[in-house]
Amino acid sequence: MAPLPLPPTPTELIDDVTAEILLRLPPEEPEHLFRAALVCKPWLRVLSDPAFRRRYRVFHGAPPLLGLLHRLQVLQGPPPVRFASTTSMPDFPHPGSDGGQTLPLDCRHGRVLVQMWGEGEESLVYLVWDPVTGDRHLAPKPDIDWLIHTAAVFCTAVGCDHLDCHGGPFRVLFMATDDHDLLVKVSLYSSETGVWSAPASLGDSCECYVQHMEDAIQEDRYHLPYVQPRRAAVIGDEIYFTLRRGHAIIKYDGCNNCLSMINPPPHDAYGIALMVMDDSSLGFVCIEGSSLYLWSRKVSSEGAAEWVQCRVIELKTIIPVVDPGEVPFVVGAAEGVGAIFISTDAGLFTIEIKSGRVRKVDEPGDYFSVLPYMSFYTPDRGRLLSLAKASYQQ
Repeated sequence: MAPLPLPPTPTELIDDVTAEILLRLPPEEPEHLFRAALVCKPWLRVLSDPAFRRRYRVFHGAPPLLGLLHRLQVLQGPPPVRFASTTSMPDFPHPGSDGGQTLPLDCRHGRVLVQMWGEGEESLVYLVWDPVTGDRHLAPKPDIDWLIHTAAVFCTAVGCDHLDCHGGPFRVLFMATDDHDLLVKVSLYSSETGVWSAPASLGDSCECYVQHMEDAIQEDRYHLPYVQPRRAAVIGDEIYFTLRRGHAIIKYDGCNNCLSMINPPPHDAYGIALMVMDDSSLGFVCIEGSSLYLWSRKVSSEGAAEWVQCRVIELKTIIPVVDPGEVPFVVGAAEGVGAIFISTDAGLFTIEIKSGRVRKVDEPGDYFSVLPYMSFYTPDRGRLLSLAKASYQQ
Protein backbone atom coordinates (compact mmCIF):
# COMPACT_ATOMS: atom_id res chain seq x y z
CA MET A 1 0.00 0.00 0.00
CA ALA A 2 1.39 3.36 -1.04
CA PRO A 3 2.11 5.78 1.84
CA LEU A 4 -0.39 8.56 2.35
CA PRO A 5 0.76 12.01 1.15
CA LEU A 6 1.99 14.34 3.85
CA PRO A 7 -0.44 17.06 4.90
CA PRO A 8 0.40 20.57 3.72
CA THR A 9 2.56 22.65 6.00
CA PRO A 10 1.19 25.83 7.63
CA THR A 11 3.25 27.88 5.20
CA GLU A 12 1.76 26.04 2.21
CA LEU A 13 -1.75 26.53 3.59
CA ILE A 14 -1.18 30.26 4.06
CA ASP A 15 0.24 30.51 0.53
CA ASP A 16 -2.82 28.71 -0.86
CA VAL A 17 -5.21 31.09 0.89
CA THR A 18 -3.14 34.11 -0.16
CA ALA A 19 -3.12 32.89 -3.78
CA GLU A 20 -6.91 32.51 -3.76
CA ILE A 21 -7.26 36.12 -2.60
CA LEU A 22 -4.68 37.59 -4.99
CA LEU A 23 -6.18 35.57 -7.83
CA ARG A 24 -9.24 37.82 -7.69
CA LEU A 25 -7.44 41.13 -8.08
CA PRO A 26 -8.70 42.70 -11.35
CA PRO A 27 -6.18 42.48 -14.23
CA GLU A 28 -7.37 45.80 -15.64
CA GLU A 29 -5.95 47.40 -12.47
CA PRO A 30 -2.42 45.90 -12.45
CA GLU A 31 -1.19 48.36 -9.83
CA HIS A 32 -2.89 46.20 -7.15
CA LEU A 33 -0.69 43.22 -8.03
CA PHE A 34 2.42 45.39 -7.92
CA ARG A 35 1.50 46.81 -4.53
CA ALA A 36 0.80 43.31 -3.23
CA ALA A 37 4.30 42.22 -4.30
CA LEU A 38 5.75 44.86 -1.97
CA VAL A 39 3.74 43.84 1.12
CA CYS A 40 5.99 40.99 2.27
CA LYS A 41 8.24 38.19 1.06
CA PRO A 42 5.53 35.47 1.23
CA TRP A 43 3.22 37.50 -1.03
CA LEU A 44 6.09 38.18 -3.42
CA ARG A 45 6.83 34.45 -3.46
CA VAL A 46 3.21 33.67 -4.39
CA LEU A 47 3.08 36.31 -7.13
CA SER A 48 6.42 35.15 -8.57
CA ASP A 49 5.30 31.52 -8.83
CA PRO A 50 4.74 30.54 -12.51
CA ALA A 51 1.85 28.29 -11.44
CA PHE A 52 0.03 31.30 -9.90
CA ARG A 53 0.57 33.38 -13.03
CA ARG A 54 -0.90 30.61 -15.20
CA ARG A 55 -3.92 30.31 -12.90
CA TYR A 56 -4.37 34.08 -12.88
CA ARG A 57 -4.53 34.30 -16.67
CA VAL A 58 -6.87 31.33 -17.04
CA PHE A 59 -9.12 32.62 -14.23
CA HIS A 60 -9.59 36.04 -15.89
CA GLY A 61 -9.69 34.88 -19.52
CA ALA A 62 -8.97 37.54 -22.13
CA PRO A 63 -6.04 39.89 -21.40
CA PRO A 64 -7.11 43.35 -20.20
CA LEU A 65 -6.78 46.59 -22.14
CA LEU A 66 -3.62 48.30 -20.82
CA GLY A 67 -3.27 51.15 -23.30
CA LEU A 68 -3.57 52.24 -26.89
CA LEU A 69 -1.88 53.80 -29.85
CA HIS A 70 -3.67 55.03 -32.93
CA ARG A 71 -3.35 55.77 -36.64
CA LEU A 72 -4.46 58.79 -38.61
CA GLN A 73 -5.66 58.96 -42.17
CA VAL A 74 -2.89 58.97 -44.78
CA LEU A 75 -2.91 62.70 -45.54
CA GLN A 76 -2.84 63.51 -41.81
CA GLY A 77 0.54 61.84 -41.40
CA PRO A 78 1.84 59.98 -38.33
CA PRO A 79 0.05 60.52 -35.01
CA PRO A 80 1.78 62.10 -32.01
CA VAL A 81 4.47 59.96 -30.37
CA ARG A 82 2.43 58.70 -27.44
CA PHE A 83 1.39 55.44 -25.81
CA ALA A 84 -1.77 56.25 -23.82
CA SER A 85 -2.32 54.11 -20.72
CA THR A 86 -5.91 53.11 -19.91
CA THR A 87 -5.02 52.07 -16.35
CA SER A 88 -3.43 53.91 -13.42
CA MET A 89 -0.07 52.40 -14.39
CA PRO A 90 2.27 54.86 -16.16
CA ASP A 91 2.48 54.89 -19.94
CA PHE A 92 4.86 52.48 -21.57
CA PRO A 93 7.73 54.33 -23.29
CA HIS A 94 6.91 54.91 -26.95
CA PRO A 95 9.50 53.37 -29.32
CA GLY A 96 9.69 56.65 -31.22
CA SER A 97 10.50 58.76 -28.18
CA ASP A 98 14.26 58.40 -28.81
CA GLY A 99 14.06 60.18 -32.17
CA GLY A 100 13.21 59.20 -35.74
CA GLN A 101 9.83 59.01 -37.42
CA THR A 102 7.47 56.23 -36.43
CA LEU A 103 4.07 54.95 -37.52
CA PRO A 104 2.22 52.39 -35.36
CA LEU A 105 0.50 49.76 -37.49
CA ASP A 106 -0.98 47.17 -35.13
CA CYS A 107 -1.24 45.88 -31.55
CA ARG A 108 -2.10 42.23 -31.00
CA HIS A 109 -1.14 39.19 -28.91
CA GLY A 110 1.01 41.23 -26.53
CA ARG A 111 3.01 42.88 -29.33
CA VAL A 112 3.13 46.26 -31.02
CA LEU A 113 4.07 46.67 -34.70
CA VAL A 114 5.73 49.98 -35.56
CA GLN A 115 7.08 51.28 -38.87
CA MET A 116 10.30 53.21 -38.27
CA TRP A 117 12.58 55.14 -40.57
CA GLY A 118 15.37 57.67 -40.42
CA GLU A 119 16.93 59.48 -43.35
CA GLY A 120 16.42 57.84 -46.74
CA GLU A 121 14.20 54.99 -47.89
CA GLU A 122 16.81 52.34 -47.09
CA SER A 123 16.54 53.14 -43.38
CA LEU A 124 12.93 51.88 -43.23
CA VAL A 125 12.44 48.94 -40.84
CA TYR A 126 9.59 47.34 -38.93
CA LEU A 127 9.80 46.94 -35.18
CA VAL A 128 7.87 44.24 -33.33
CA TRP A 129 7.96 45.35 -29.70
CA ASP A 130 6.69 43.82 -26.45
CA PRO A 131 6.05 46.76 -24.10
CA VAL A 132 5.74 44.52 -21.02
CA THR A 133 9.00 42.60 -21.42
CA GLY A 134 10.85 45.19 -23.52
CA ASP A 135 11.74 42.60 -26.21
CA ARG A 136 12.37 44.06 -29.69
CA HIS A 137 12.61 42.40 -33.10
CA LEU A 138 13.51 44.30 -36.29
CA ALA A 139 12.32 43.23 -39.75
CA PRO A 140 13.26 44.70 -43.16
CA LYS A 141 10.67 46.28 -45.45
CA PRO A 142 8.73 43.95 -47.79
CA ASP A 143 9.16 43.96 -51.56
CA ILE A 144 6.01 45.98 -52.35
CA ASP A 145 5.85 49.57 -53.61
CA TRP A 146 2.82 50.77 -51.71
CA LEU A 147 0.44 53.63 -52.25
CA ILE A 148 -1.62 52.96 -49.11
CA HIS A 149 -0.73 50.23 -46.63
CA THR A 150 -1.53 48.55 -43.34
CA ALA A 151 -0.33 45.45 -41.49
CA ALA A 152 -1.10 42.94 -38.75
CA VAL A 153 1.14 41.18 -36.23
CA PHE A 154 0.03 37.91 -34.63
CA CYS A 155 1.34 35.01 -32.56
CA THR A 156 2.04 31.69 -34.33
CA ALA A 157 3.05 29.53 -31.35
CA VAL A 158 1.47 26.07 -31.73
CA GLY A 159 -1.40 25.56 -29.29
CA CYS A 160 -1.16 29.07 -27.83
CA ASP A 161 -4.37 30.39 -26.25
CA HIS A 162 -3.07 33.98 -26.64
CA LEU A 163 -3.49 34.72 -22.92
CA ASP A 164 0.24 35.30 -22.47
CA CYS A 165 1.98 35.74 -25.82
CA HIS A 166 5.49 36.77 -24.84
CA GLY A 167 8.67 35.69 -26.60
CA GLY A 168 7.23 33.08 -28.97
CA PRO A 169 7.21 33.02 -32.79
CA PHE A 170 5.09 35.54 -34.65
CA ARG A 171 4.27 36.70 -38.17
CA VAL A 172 3.55 40.04 -39.77
CA LEU A 173 1.15 40.38 -42.69
CA PHE A 174 1.77 43.50 -44.79
CA MET A 175 -1.05 44.56 -47.14
CA ALA A 176 -0.94 47.47 -49.57
CA THR A 177 -2.31 48.98 -52.72
CA ASP A 178 0.69 48.87 -55.07
CA ASP A 179 1.86 52.28 -56.24
CA HIS A 180 2.44 51.09 -59.83
CA ASP A 181 -0.25 48.64 -60.89
CA LEU A 182 -2.84 49.59 -58.21
CA LEU A 183 -3.30 45.94 -57.24
CA VAL A 184 -3.88 44.92 -53.63
CA LYS A 185 -0.88 42.84 -52.52
CA VAL A 186 0.24 41.03 -49.38
CA SER A 187 3.51 39.67 -48.08
CA LEU A 188 4.09 37.58 -44.95
CA TYR A 189 7.07 37.86 -42.59
CA SER A 190 8.07 35.07 -40.22
CA SER A 191 10.15 35.66 -37.10
CA GLU A 192 11.51 32.13 -37.48
CA THR A 193 12.91 32.58 -41.00
CA GLY A 194 13.55 36.34 -40.86
CA VAL A 195 12.34 36.88 -44.46
CA TRP A 196 9.23 38.10 -46.29
CA SER A 197 7.29 35.81 -48.63
CA ALA A 198 6.84 36.60 -52.31
CA PRO A 199 3.88 39.00 -52.71
CA ALA A 200 0.45 37.58 -53.52
CA SER A 201 -2.04 39.86 -55.25
CA LEU A 202 -5.74 40.41 -55.71
CA GLY A 203 -6.20 41.32 -59.35
CA ASP A 204 -7.81 40.07 -62.52
CA SER A 205 -9.01 36.87 -60.84
CA CYS A 206 -11.35 38.88 -58.60
CA GLU A 207 -14.26 40.18 -60.67
CA CYS A 208 -15.77 42.34 -57.94
CA TYR A 209 -12.43 44.09 -57.33
CA VAL A 210 -12.02 44.75 -61.06
CA GLN A 211 -15.51 46.24 -61.10
CA HIS A 212 -14.59 48.44 -58.13
CA MET A 213 -11.53 49.64 -60.01
CA GLU A 214 -13.38 50.37 -63.24
CA ASP A 215 -16.12 52.30 -61.45
CA ALA A 216 -13.54 54.38 -59.55
CA ILE A 217 -11.44 55.19 -62.62
CA GLN A 218 -14.55 56.44 -64.43
CA GLU A 219 -15.10 58.89 -61.58
CA ASP A 220 -11.59 59.97 -60.54
CA ARG A 221 -8.52 58.44 -58.95
CA TYR A 222 -9.51 59.81 -55.55
CA HIS A 223 -12.19 57.10 -55.34
CA LEU A 224 -9.80 54.20 -56.03
CA PRO A 225 -10.48 51.24 -53.70
CA TYR A 226 -7.20 51.42 -51.82
CA VAL A 227 -6.52 49.48 -48.64
CA GLN A 228 -7.76 51.31 -45.57
CA PRO A 229 -5.04 51.99 -42.96
CA ARG A 230 -7.19 50.44 -40.25
CA ARG A 231 -6.62 47.59 -37.83
CA ALA A 232 -7.32 44.12 -39.21
CA ALA A 233 -9.39 41.29 -37.73
CA VAL A 234 -7.46 38.03 -37.24
CA ILE A 235 -9.41 34.77 -36.96
CA GLY A 236 -7.18 31.71 -36.99
CA ASP A 237 -5.40 31.61 -40.37
CA GLU A 238 -7.72 34.22 -41.86
CA ILE A 239 -7.02 37.96 -41.75
CA TYR A 240 -9.52 40.60 -42.82
CA PHE A 241 -8.92 44.20 -43.98
CA THR A 242 -11.22 46.80 -45.51
CA LEU A 243 -11.06 48.77 -48.76
CA ARG A 244 -11.97 52.43 -48.80
CA ARG A 245 -14.58 52.28 -51.55
CA GLY A 246 -17.81 50.78 -50.21
CA HIS A 247 -15.95 49.30 -47.23
CA ALA A 248 -15.51 46.05 -49.14
CA ILE A 249 -13.55 43.44 -47.16
CA ILE A 250 -10.37 41.69 -48.26
CA LYS A 251 -9.76 38.22 -46.82
CA TYR A 252 -6.29 36.68 -46.64
CA ASP A 253 -6.27 32.89 -46.42
CA GLY A 254 -3.04 31.94 -44.66
CA CYS A 255 -3.38 28.23 -45.44
CA ASN A 256 -3.44 28.87 -49.21
CA ASN A 257 -1.60 32.22 -49.31
CA CYS A 258 -4.32 33.86 -51.38
CA LEU A 259 -6.65 36.85 -51.32
CA SER A 260 -10.37 37.10 -51.96
CA MET A 261 -12.97 39.81 -51.62
CA ILE A 262 -16.27 39.77 -49.74
CA ASN A 263 -18.94 42.42 -49.51
CA PRO A 264 -19.96 44.06 -46.21
CA PRO A 265 -23.51 43.96 -44.82
CA PRO A 266 -26.01 46.40 -46.37
CA HIS A 267 -25.58 49.79 -44.75
CA ASP A 268 -25.08 53.49 -45.30
CA ALA A 269 -22.37 53.89 -42.69
CA TYR A 270 -20.17 56.84 -41.81
CA GLY A 271 -17.64 54.95 -39.68
CA ILE A 272 -16.88 51.22 -39.64
CA ALA A 273 -14.56 48.78 -37.91
CA LEU A 274 -13.94 45.04 -38.15
CA MET A 275 -13.77 42.92 -35.02
CA VAL A 276 -13.75 39.31 -33.82
CA MET A 277 -16.99 38.21 -32.18
CA ASP A 278 -17.24 35.97 -29.10
CA ASP A 279 -18.05 32.97 -31.33
CA SER A 280 -14.92 33.70 -33.45
CA SER A 281 -17.00 34.95 -36.38
CA LEU A 282 -16.15 38.15 -38.26
CA GLY A 283 -17.89 41.21 -36.87
CA PHE A 284 -18.68 44.48 -38.62
CA VAL A 285 -19.47 47.64 -36.62
CA CYS A 286 -20.89 50.76 -38.22
CA ILE A 287 -22.79 53.92 -37.35
CA GLU A 288 -25.89 55.05 -39.22
CA GLY A 289 -27.45 58.25 -37.96
CA SER A 290 -27.13 58.12 -34.17
CA SER A 291 -27.24 54.32 -33.89
CA LEU A 292 -24.44 51.80 -33.76
CA TYR A 293 -25.08 48.57 -35.68
CA LEU A 294 -23.26 45.32 -35.00
CA TRP A 295 -23.23 42.59 -37.65
CA SER A 296 -21.78 39.08 -37.59
CA ARG A 297 -20.81 36.96 -40.61
CA LYS A 298 -22.19 33.46 -40.11
CA VAL A 299 -20.86 30.57 -42.19
CA SER A 300 -22.95 27.41 -42.49
CA SER A 301 -21.59 23.86 -42.50
CA GLU A 302 -21.94 23.93 -46.30
CA GLY A 303 -19.72 27.01 -46.52
CA ALA A 304 -22.49 29.52 -47.30
CA ALA A 305 -22.01 32.86 -45.56
CA GLU A 306 -24.50 35.56 -44.64
CA TRP A 307 -24.44 38.74 -42.56
CA VAL A 308 -26.70 38.74 -39.51
CA GLN A 309 -27.53 41.95 -37.64
CA CYS A 310 -27.09 41.07 -33.97
CA ARG A 311 -27.25 44.38 -32.08
CA VAL A 312 -28.39 47.99 -32.40
CA ILE A 313 -27.26 50.52 -29.78
CA GLU A 314 -28.65 54.05 -29.61
CA LEU A 315 -25.70 56.38 -28.96
CA LYS A 316 -27.46 59.69 -28.34
CA THR A 317 -28.09 59.09 -24.66
CA ILE A 318 -24.84 57.32 -23.75
CA ILE A 319 -21.97 58.84 -25.79
CA PRO A 320 -21.18 62.47 -24.82
CA VAL A 321 -20.80 65.16 -27.49
CA VAL A 322 -20.11 68.89 -27.22
CA ASP A 323 -21.65 69.97 -30.52
CA PRO A 324 -25.18 68.51 -30.89
CA GLY A 325 -24.48 68.09 -34.60
CA GLU A 326 -21.38 65.97 -33.95
CA VAL A 327 -21.50 62.51 -35.55
CA PRO A 328 -19.78 59.76 -33.48
CA PHE A 329 -17.11 57.85 -35.37
CA VAL A 330 -16.20 54.17 -34.84
CA VAL A 331 -12.40 53.89 -34.69
CA GLY A 332 -11.80 50.32 -33.59
CA ALA A 333 -12.60 47.39 -31.32
CA ALA A 334 -10.83 45.29 -28.71
CA GLU A 335 -11.43 41.56 -29.11
CA GLY A 336 -11.91 39.41 -26.04
CA VAL A 337 -13.23 42.24 -23.87
CA GLY A 338 -16.08 43.14 -26.25
CA ALA A 339 -15.29 46.85 -26.37
CA ILE A 340 -15.82 49.25 -29.28
CA PHE A 341 -13.94 52.57 -29.55
CA ILE A 342 -15.98 55.63 -30.50
CA SER A 343 -14.59 59.12 -31.06
CA THR A 344 -16.52 62.36 -30.59
CA ASP A 345 -15.59 65.98 -29.95
CA ALA A 346 -15.86 65.18 -26.23
CA GLY A 347 -13.16 62.48 -26.26
CA LEU A 348 -12.41 58.85 -27.06
CA PHE A 349 -14.78 56.37 -25.44
CA THR A 350 -15.21 52.62 -25.13
CA ILE A 351 -18.61 50.99 -25.03
CA GLU A 352 -18.83 47.42 -23.72
CA ILE A 353 -21.19 45.42 -25.90
CA LYS A 354 -22.61 43.17 -23.18
CA SER A 355 -23.02 45.65 -20.32
CA GLY A 356 -23.46 48.86 -22.30
CA ARG A 357 -20.95 50.51 -19.96
CA VAL A 358 -19.30 53.61 -21.44
CA ARG A 359 -15.86 54.77 -20.32
CA LYS A 360 -13.73 57.71 -21.46
CA VAL A 361 -10.21 56.50 -22.27
CA ASP A 362 -8.60 59.55 -23.90
CA GLU A 363 -9.05 63.22 -24.63
CA PRO A 364 -10.59 64.64 -27.85
CA GLY A 365 -8.33 64.36 -30.87
CA ASP A 366 -7.93 63.08 -34.41
CA TYR A 367 -8.64 59.35 -34.34
CA PHE A 368 -8.99 57.10 -37.37
CA SER A 369 -7.95 53.63 -36.20
CA VAL A 370 -7.35 52.85 -32.53
CA LEU A 371 -4.77 50.13 -31.82
CA PRO A 372 -5.61 48.57 -28.43
CA TYR A 373 -2.72 47.02 -26.48
CA MET A 374 -3.96 44.06 -24.43
CA SER A 375 -1.78 41.97 -22.13
CA PHE A 376 -1.54 40.71 -18.56
CA TYR A 377 0.87 42.91 -16.65
CA THR A 378 1.95 40.98 -13.57
CA PRO A 379 4.92 41.76 -11.28
CA ASP A 380 7.05 39.05 -12.88
CA ARG A 381 6.92 41.02 -16.12
CA GLY A 382 7.90 44.42 -14.74
CA ARG A 383 10.90 46.08 -13.18
CA LEU A 384 9.12 46.18 -9.81
CA LEU A 385 9.87 42.52 -9.12
CA SER A 386 13.63 43.08 -9.13
CA LEU A 387 13.17 46.24 -7.07
CA ALA A 388 11.06 44.36 -4.54
CA LYS A 389 13.60 41.58 -4.23
CA ALA A 390 16.36 44.13 -3.75
CA SER A 391 14.41 45.91 -1.01
CA TYR A 392 13.95 42.66 0.91
CA GLN A 393 17.68 41.90 0.69
CA GLN A 394 18.68 45.20 2.22
